[in-house]
Amino acid sequence: MVSLKTSLVDVMGGKSAKLLSTAFGYETVEDLMRHYPRRYAKRGELTDLKSLKIGEHATVLAEIASVKEAPMKGRRTTRLEVVVTDGRRTIDLAFFAMSSMHKKRLTPGIQGLFAGKVQEYRGRKQLIHPEYVLTAQQGEETDPDVIEMFAKALIPVYPASANVPSWRTAKAIKFVLSQLEIKDDDDVVPQEMQEDLNLISFKNAITWIHEPENMDQVSKSLERLKFDEAFILQTVLMQRRAKDSLLPATPRGAKKDGILSIFDKNLPFELTNGQKEIGELLFKEINQTHPMHRLLQGDVGSGKTIVALRAMLAAVDAGGQTALLAPTEVLAGQHFRTIKKLLGDLATKGEIGGNEIGTKVELLTGSVTGQNRNNVLSNIKNGDSGIVIGTHALIQEGVKFNDLALVVVDEQHRFGVEQRAALAQKSPGDKRPHVLVMTATPIPRTVAMTVFGDLDICSLEELPKGRSPITTHVVDSNEKPAHLERAWQRAVEEVKNKHQVYIVCPRIGGEVGEEDTNINNEDEKRPPLAVLEVAPKLSGGPLKDVRVGILHGRMSSEEKDDIMKKFNLGPESKDGIDVLVSTTVIEVGVDVPNATMMIILDSDRFGVSQLHQLRGRIGRGKLPGLCIFVTESPEDSLARDRLKAVAATTDGFELAQLDLEIRREGNVLGSRQSGKKSSLKLLQVVKDVEIVEKARDACKKLVDEDISLNNAQALQKAVIEIEKETETEFLEKN
Repeated sequence: MVSLKTSLVDVMGGKSAKLLSTAFGYETVEDLMRHYPRRYAKRGELTDLKSLKIGEHATVLAEIASVKEAPMKGRRTTRLEVVVTDGRRTIDLAFFAMSSMHKKRLTPGIQGLFAGKVQEYRGRKQLIHPEYVLTAQQGEETDPDVIEMFAKALIPVYPASANVPSWRTAKAIKFVLSQLEIKDDDDVVPQEMQEDLNLISFKNAITWIHEPENMDQVSKSLERLKFDEAFILQTVLMQRRAKDSLLPATPRGAKKDGILSIFDKNLPFELTNGQKEIGELLFKEINQTHPMHRLLQGDVGSGKTIVALRAMLAAVDAGGQTALLAPTEVLAGQHFRTIKKLLGDLATKGEIGGNEIGTKVELLTGSVTGQNRNNVLSNIKNGDSGIVIGTHALIQEGVKFNDLALVVVDEQHRFGVEQRAALAQKSPGDKRPHVLVMTATPIPRTVAMTVFGDLDICSLEELPKGRSPITTHVVDSNEKPAHLERAWQRAVEEVKNKHQVYIVCPRIGGEVGEEDTNINNEDEKRPPLAVLEVAPKLSGGPLKDVRVGILHGRMSSEEKDDIMKKFNLGPESKDGIDVLVSTTVIEVGVDVPNATMMIILDSDRFGVSQLHQLRGRIGRGKLPGLCIFVTESPEDSLARDRLKAVAATTDGFELAQLDLEIRREGNVLGSRQSGKKSSLKLLQVVKDVEIVEKARDACKKLVDEDISLNNAQALQKAVIEIEKETETEFLEKN
């Protein structure tokens, strides 16, 4: 019997199984069954060739329009040039080997499926040496499976790789599906629930998604399979939430005349109403006997750090320790300096001039080594350090807290659930610390339900007084080079007016792709611009009269700190830096109020969220900010549309929605946050709101009645498997 857990090797043999494993990473029958069609070609309807994108592996149903042989320069062989059409547009096929054989098979008027990587040659799209199957082949018998495929009303078109075209996958799926036995025990949705929610069975869903008779079957299959994804995900999150609520925690209430009280009295500015309200909410929740699990979202510059710091001080007042986890050393160092500055003598307890009511603030990153590291670890272990700021180094085995009361995770979109859970487990004994997660990437409601379903959510929507507006322009450096020249002139003018400028590049230098971003440029004619190449050109050219510094991820922690200190000094200091050429290392947390301008080169290489985060580094003082998106992407390209959308608004919530539509959801349970490896194959939380809500309501009822899922064995196994996968992934990366 072939089940979902059966190895592909056992069903298909080693050679075929290896092909699928190499191409897609598939090992089991279930892996292959979840390789869903990208779309369905309808019998008699050809593929719209306009939809093809340069660089993608595509499978198209088209008709051969013309075939011709052409001599190859300097060679005795010929090149076969084939043009295929969808009835309106054409695409070229090129064959450089065995052209005579292909010429015999490829006859004008015959339709077929053609698969390969879409490339561009002399302004036209083309497939080089595509694989193909035809509805009829001259002088040969057509494969019976192919005849059957073309005879169907709907032809599934699967995501392909360079070595596995769509029809080869289709044949493999058909072969395996014919032997597969799906039992009721394989269904994660209990039978009674299926009937209540009017869902088809899992067996029918898998069969119909791959071998549909009509689009109604496709629609019902998609609904059921999307529901399964949402249902399993929501169950994991609901279960975590329910289990967390049962854990014990120590109440942490602030003292009447403690460190928090003194800090509030000495604040040089007034808190916003939102900061006060959320502050009171956090004080209430950390003073309970079960751990707080809360997400604080706020747009760039909304003042989340102050809110978090006040909660940390309340926990320190109660005799506990706090840890702030940041994704980069630059951000951790920034937090360390900012918090020490805000606290003043309250941050140096035990030192000369320190306030005895205060605490000790420590920084722990990978760059803290030797005796310094030993001293920090000792202070953490014995409880002398009330506030510990660090990177992933905080999660490492040698770090032991005396009494960890509150964990703050900054920039949650850089971490997964397992990482914050690992830090939360650092508290000795059976008591768990309270957890506050922060993000400057505003989250649409549907994403909040899905990605952060195990957290309570609150939002800071009011910006502190004094924040200045930011104007954004898109500059086409190809079509309008004079506009770029004007941008450099404007940068010099900003420096002359005692202000500072950021210039951001996608890459450090060296190999192409290094420190690249999550969205690739549609134009691959040249490598992305690099800091180490751009900085000297600017210093010797348009910015020769100003002081240019560089910052990137390959620099040591000491070098980064030195550069940031000099940049903070500004134009009025003889040791200061006027213009900082940097990678995205400045994306989060860097706070230089005197910086008023940012130029982002190759801006189409960056995602929506990144552009918004980067732009948030300016306009942090009382002066208005100016941001320039420099691009070579064509006017009518998707990349240009994306840049225009970001330039048109500074509303983080609006941009978050756009970002999600572009990137998908990522692996929402583990440490991966990239849309390319999404654990959701079909579900799109932006579009499938109703399905997410239906799944959430269904699993809440189930978990409330049976937290261990003993009465839903298939669902229990699916949840355990996901938890195991995310844990394994976390351990491998740390």
